[in-house]
Amino acid sequence: MTVDRSTLNLAQAEALEARYDPEMSFRPLGSWVRGLIYVTLVGLGIYHYYTAGFGIPREQWHKGIHMGVVLCMIFFVFAARRSSHDAPARNTWWCPGNVPLYDWVLGLAALVSALYIPVTFTGLDVSFLGIELQFEELNYRIGNPNSLDLFFGTVLTVTIFEAARRAMGPVLPLIVGLFVLYALYGSHAPLQVLVIPEVNWSQFLNHVYLTTEGIYGPPIKVISTFVFHFVLFGVIAQRMGLGQFFIDIAQIVAGRFSGGPAKVSVLSSSLFGTISGSSIANTVTTGSLTIPAMKRVGYPGHFAGAVEAASSTGGQITPPIMGAAAFLMVEFLELPYTTIIVAAAVPALMHYIAVFAIVHFEAKRLGLRGLSREEIPRLATVLYQGWPTVIPLIALVWVLFSGYTPYYAAFSGITACIVIGFLNPRHRLTVRDLLDAFYMGSKYALAVGAAGAAVGIVVGVITLTGVTFRLGFMVTQGALGTAEVFHAAFAFLPFELFTIDAATLFISLLYIALACVLMGAGLPTTALYIMLSAIATPALGNLGVPPLAAHLFVLYYGVLADITPPVCTSAYAAGGIAGANPFRTGLTAFKLGNAKVMVPMVFVYSPAMLIVLDDYFTWAEFVATTGTCIVGIVMLGAALTGYLVRPMTMGWRILLAVAAILMVAPDRATNVWAVVLAAPVVIAQIVDRRRARAEARAAVVGGDPPP
Repeated sequence: MTVDRSTLNLAQAEALEARYDPEMSFRPLGSWVRGLIYVTLVGLGIYHYYTAGFGIPREQWHKGIHMGVVLCMIFFVFAARRSSHDAPARNTWWCPGNVPLYDWVLGLAALVSALYIPVTFTGLDVSFLGIELQFEELNYRIGNPNSLDLFFGTVLTVTIFEAARRAMGPVLPLIVGLFVLYALYGSHAPLQVLVIPEVNWSQFLNHVYLTTEGIYGPPIKVISTFVFHFVLFGVIAQRMGLGQFFIDIAQIVAGRFSGGPAKVSVLSSSLFGTISGSSIANTVTTGSLTIPAMKRVGYPGHFAGAVEAASSTGGQITPPIMGAAAFLMVEFLELPYTTIIVAAAVPALMHYIAVFAIVHFEAKRLGLRGLSREEIPRLATVLYQGWPTVIPLIALVWVLFSGYTPYYAAFSGITACIVIGFLNPRHRLTVRDLLDAFYMGSKYALAVGAAGAAVGIVVGVITLTGVTFRLGFMVTQGALGTAEVFHAAFAFLPFELFTIDAATLFISLLYIALACVLMGAGLPTTALYIMLSAIATPALGNLGVPPLAAHLFVLYYGVLADITPPVCTSAYAAGGIAGANPFRTGLTAFKLGNAKVMVPMVFVYSPAMLIVLDDYFTWAEFVATTGTCIVGIVMLGAALTGYLVRPMTMGWRILLAVAAILMVAPDRATNVWAVVLAAPVVIAQIVDRRRARAEARAAVVGGDPPP
């Protein structure tokens, strides 16, 4: 029974992803080209699996192979115009296999220009048809690129722009283009703080193409070395039944309570998030089951979709497998990945508590039932059939915390998936299942690979010009000016309401958070994180914020874009499943994801929540910060839904919301004020509930039906 349901949902999930996620929607291809793409992507997956376990080749070759194949495949599977994806496939001499000749040229050009660096890295002496080519080692050409260096650097830069546009839309290449223009013409910037030394095209390509500070820099290194392997693990683990096991466990734990399907959605999405860093993949996989169930018990369609979307966006911040940005954090901060996932654990838990609280209060307000006994799987059956599927995840975490590299941990997890998948009779993997998993894992890698290459250009501009320190200076100076204005406005008070330094930090955080949300409306989380962390880190570092807290701050607000209208991809997918208005679904999902708005502020002001920062962590501070944060989040959930134990008037809701924000703030004085403000609301709720119960009893005694 479970096997069939898992298989059905897997097919549905892939269809829904192709429909709602533009990064997973390929144009129709002729059969022979489709076969070529399938073989190539399966080969790319097998290559990464093999190198993770038996050794990665020279870094230049590894990055060149990954980037070259990914960019080449993008020109085959993504048409120049997305409208062409709905047109029927054609097979003519100028469009063989429904791929125009110019896309064949662009794909091969991207592949050759990406492999040019590793091929010539140690020097080259080639004679062909009377033409002799001699190359010095790359180290000797850096600073003095030859004509072929400039030619292939230009080709790769242009193809990266076009590949990013096709895979991710116009926003990312537009922003990258602005960075390139700044590098080339920043010497004429109108603001003195932004003026840089003059840079020509040759100098630009020398830095961005020939060195490891640009296209071949940290983004493509992390994606090809870490991200790909964990994505592949998640795909194979799902195919062997781990995702369905999580859903079944969630139904058993939470299904019987009021509004059970929504609580199942939150719990199953949190569990599924441990193996998937993709918000949309999480949404369509668990949502294909939970959203219809939520609607059956009475939740409105937009709320059902919003619950799933808000829960699923937590996948990018849920250890042990987080999104690509978490691995980039490892590279930028030079910290072990285990440190990152320990630091991210409690804030991720806060997110799910917030969604769960709102779901609970909404269910109570609407009087919704839980799942019936017949709708809930039996625990003994689920454990008996599904326990082997958990072994690969345990193996991955054990290897990871044993001190091995993240990609070897992923290799161990994938190997365990394959062995158990072939041996487990209840969720048996076939060879075709395994090949399809490698194909899907590589399919996920295309768009993020294009983003990594494009953002590598941004990294090159940043290291070439030092623009981040200039922009960070502008942020802090702007915040300081605003803080001084507010400080002067409250100067009439007989006491100091806040210091200028405190106000500067708070306003800087607001500026950066707003930039994350606005830019996140059109950028993938990885690209947004790289660009804004480069600005936020020096700005917040000057204000005394630990680097890890600053990086996580940007990551959390970047993830928030997935449920922030108008571009809320997860909400669009969930709304499509629920048959609800996607914009309304996005607004509701944003309300449900309120913890993502507040919790980053908490761990900036009280880094003890992150556990791993020894200079800030004490158990007393951790318990106080986490405890008040949980209470405040639950209070805010009640205020947003208008229900604690009874329906609330608008006045009580506003008072409780203010108390909630003060309670979340990691400060003893604000916590006391929160208790003072919340006390009358809680008392009124208790009195109202007792009155309602007394009236109900009186109605029963008097012979009238209870209200």
